[in-house]
Amino acid sequence: MAKRVVILGSGESGVGAAILCRKQGADVFVSDAGTIQEHYKNELQQHNIVFEERKHSEEKILNADEVVKSPGIPEKNELVQKIKAKGIKVISEIELAYRYKGESQIIAITGSNGKSTTTALTGHICKTGGMDCAIVGNIGYSFARQVALDPKPLYVVEISSFQLDDIETFNADIAVLLNITEDHLDRYEYRFENYIRSKFNIIKNQTHKDYFIYCADDPVITKHLETNPLLSNPLPFTMQYELPKGAYVSENNMIMHLDKEEFVMSVLDFAIKGKHNQYNTMAAGLAGMTIGIRKEKIREAVENFESLEHRMEKVLTVRGVEFINDSKATNVNSTWYALESMNQPVILILGGIDKGNDYSSMLELVKEKVKAIVCMGVDNRKIHEAFGKDVEVMVNTASAKEAVHAAFHLANKGDVVLLSPACSSFDLFKNYEDRGRQFKEAVREL
Repeated sequence: MAKRVVILGSGESGVGAAILCRKQGADVFVSDAGTIQEHYKNELQQHNIVFEERKHSEEKILNADEVVKSPGIPEKNELVQKIKAKGIKVISEIELAYRYKGESQIIAITGSNGKSTTTALTGHICKTGGMDCAIVGNIGYSFARQVALDPKPLYVVEISSFQLDDIETFNADIAVLLNITEDHLDRYEYRFENYIRSKFNIIKNQTHKDYFIYCADDPVITKHLETNPLLSNPLPFTMQYELPKGAYVSENNMIMHLDKEEFVMSVLDFAIKGKHNQYNTMAAGLAGMTIGIRKEKIREAVENFESLEHRMEKVLTVRGVEFINDSKATNVNSTWYALESMNQPVILILGGIDKGNDYSSMLELVKEKVKAIVCMGVDNRKIHEAFGKDVEVMVNTASAKEAVHAAFHLANKGDVVLLSPACSSFDLFKNYEDRGRQFKEAVREL
């Protein structure tokens, strides 16, 4: 008898999981409380997968052998609680994909900030080095879809904490942990240690054969490692001191050490600028070295890498005012990094759904670099409270177009208008991509 698998949620990860289960001969049922996008519906029909939308039929769900839960559905969801009470196993889509990956290798990347850039750069290094690999996970196709439809010998996977919450056996040959700052605390009972534990799940199944690449300048990571011994091979990276093994930056040179190999690159030649991108490049470069990419190929990849859409993306310069789309900055730390890399006066567009943000860490940079703040959200009270005393001009707007017009009006030649919201986008937009695209459109209309 075929195993009965229920998939909760029909986004990219849900549909990918459904296709993989179907390919493995399971009896699959997809259930989504919201509306299923048209192209996903078509795909489910093509693969003869039964689905429902705008409801969860409990009688069809609670008879599952196993449930694959979308990362967007919280643990405390009532239906999830009922499933668990019945003793039905709940796993994430990356756990499912891992079961069927065969002999292929995995580089898995997580962190509160910089995941997408580092994943894209690591994938670019591997492809430049001639490896047949796929970049999957939170970026592009889901891991399960790739395994089902176009398996590869190497997967570079971007993984969120939500995906790491529901793993059992998932393990990466090379795990990368970039940083841990307070984020998504609404999903972790507002307890930072729950979120930290979730991020460290990335190494919970590692053995002495695997590598763990991590930022040694991150106090949260280093503190956790003091009390939780590592089984895998540590490869730290830092900007503060020299290391015998791992990577560090000294006088504009990035030095990487692995076993007996040493490799030096000038940070001045990197395609992506800013201190935070030096951290991302050390992580990606170490991952490339560990998987066996030649040094000159790593250098070539780092020098010709193009940054991602919605991540410090230069849009246009209009009458001497430069517009930058950093819509992917959905937390305070991301916006801090964006401001830190700015050399001109900034008109900052902030706001959206506040995830319990503490803006105090941004205050010094805002005082130093920001001329005016344009709020773009339904509720901007917290932003006014945080910066009202220190920023002379603060404007409220309720759309990307309004925000762009207000910012342009406030800017002088030589200024930068930076969309780096520090918040989720769901109050006015479908997601951060939608927010970034509406911003770019409004800029082009100028």
